[in-house]
Amino acid sequence: MGESRQYDFDAIVVGSGISGGWAAKELTEKGLKVLVLERGSALEHGKGYLGEHAPDWKLPYQGKKPRELYEEEYPMVARTGYAINEATRHLWINEKENPYVVDDDNPFMWVRGGRVGGRSVMWGRQTYRLSEMDLKANATDGHGIPWPVEYEDIAPWYSYVEKFAGISGRSEGLAELPDSEFQKPMPRYALENTIADRLKSKAPDVKLTDARVAILTEPLPGRAACHFCGPCVRGCSTGSYFSSQSSTLPAATATGNMTLKPDSLVEQLEYDPTTGKVSRVRVIDMHTKERASYSAKLFFLCASTVSSTQILMQSTSERFPNGLGNSSGVLGHYLMDHTLGVSGLGIFLDNMDTYYKGNRPTGMYIPRFRNIGGQDEDADFIRGYGYQTATIRMNWQTAFNKKGFGADLKDALRKPGPWIWALAGFTECLPMKRNRLYLSKEVDRFGLPQVAFDMRWSENEVKLRRDAREQADRILKAAGAVFTLPGVEEMSLPGEGIHEMGTARMGDDPAKSVLNKWNQAHEIPNLFVTDGSFMTSASCVNPSLTYMAFTARACDYAVKQLTAGAV
Repeated sequence: MGESRQYDFDAIVVGSGISGGWAAKELTEKGLKVLVLERGSALEHGKGYLGEHAPDWKLPYQGKKPRELYEEEYPMVARTGYAINEATRHLWINEKENPYVVDDDNPFMWVRGGRVGGRSVMWGRQTYRLSEMDLKANATDGHGIPWPVEYEDIAPWYSYVEKFAGISGRSEGLAELPDSEFQKPMPRYALENTIADRLKSKAPDVKLTDARVAILTEPLPGRAACHFCGPCVRGCSTGSYFSSQSSTLPAATATGNMTLKPDSLVEQLEYDPTTGKVSRVRVIDMHTKERASYSAKLFFLCASTVSSTQILMQSTSERFPNGLGNSSGVLGHYLMDHTLGVSGLGIFLDNMDTYYKGNRPTGMYIPRFRNIGGQDEDADFIRGYGYQTATIRMNWQTAFNKKGFGADLKDALRKPGPWIWALAGFTECLPMKRNRLYLSKEVDRFGLPQVAFDMRWSENEVKLRRDAREQADRILKAAGAVFTLPGVEEMSLPGEGIHEMGTARMGDDPAKSVLNKWNQAHEIPNLFVTDGSFMTSASCVNPSLTYMAFTARACDYAVKQLTAGAV
């Protein structure tokens, strides 16, 4: 690797979330001295999860959201309804202090973590592989550009990260949803087995399986198997679910090769025209606003799709006036997210005498079943969707208006009621140039341009959501529901899926993409981008596992190139 004394570090990683944690682990374990820069504040694993097991009566406002405070300081993340209350507010970024431009007529919901570990501390932990069908979709139907990789290129890296992260699930042998390296699946409700059996005969095109999640059912070194305590989104002090805090950052720390700097906002990457490489990173202290810079041989942007793209756009030079590595002009374009929402729910009277309550931290999953072997005759859309499901037993809270009086009423309310089985569809978003993020003329407290968005769902996404509602009704009736309720018709907001991706996409053609098949900038050999911005299409599955696999693969390639003197 040559002399390192002329550099501050061998490699610099920007971001400490899902991708940044993996980059830190892989590069340090390969012997590199690595600086990890994180704009979020410090968070100690376990001890920093302040509300993890706190009962409501020990939380301010019993955990409820002070309306005026949230509207002023957390307006967008609070709007999602996901994982923010008084037990977790300290884990999220303060949006008043760190604003972005929101178009009230066409809002984009940019949800950001505010601590070391990023959103990996609060994520939903659903982990699915992209399939060969997913990776060939662009080339097949002509939307977007072809992926520069095939499934067989990524499969070994999926296996590699899965064994370390720990993925529970059930092997099904489905081409449209490749199996992972699984730990044993979590127990099912009896109703879920009943439904699975009925679907086999009455809706054989639909497969019900266990949701695949990065939650241990068997212990790994330094991490306990899940004990079903319940409040996952508040942080997991036992490390039972995968996060940077529980897994990759401790592994990087153990090497003695990592330097972690929280409260470090990356302003710009400096491009050296004499070498054709990135030479330094400029950093602003989030509290003092003091500026510093650091040099390295390798640079990994893992700050999340929007932040990494923002950094590239801010890193202008004579060679790259429109953003670092952006000769193609596609940087910031092809922004994608998944649409989501309840597609339907049914009432069930089966298995009424079975166990009805638990803290299993996941549900079931129905993989994509539309347009699998080509275009379905009754489908007026392309691509597809999957369902994440929830099994709930009705109780006194759903019957508080029940008629009655005295002891008989109290006795009736103590008894669990019918089952509810809800289907939430996650639908694919097509890569379209018009959907973009860009730098506005408004600046933040550091004098940096605020990010703005222009993203709208296409007709295809609207048709997918409509079909997801129609198919949910069919599935619920086939499953034996005695009564069904339709899902919501309103589209979720762009960004609400918290799966933003695609704004620095990879491809074989440098004129149409920012990165090559190794997540390496076409024009800058020592720059790698491995968060969601590299995605060339979205599939319909949760993408974090794919970020992990591509990050580990890129680190392996980068170090080999560094050793060979090619970067």
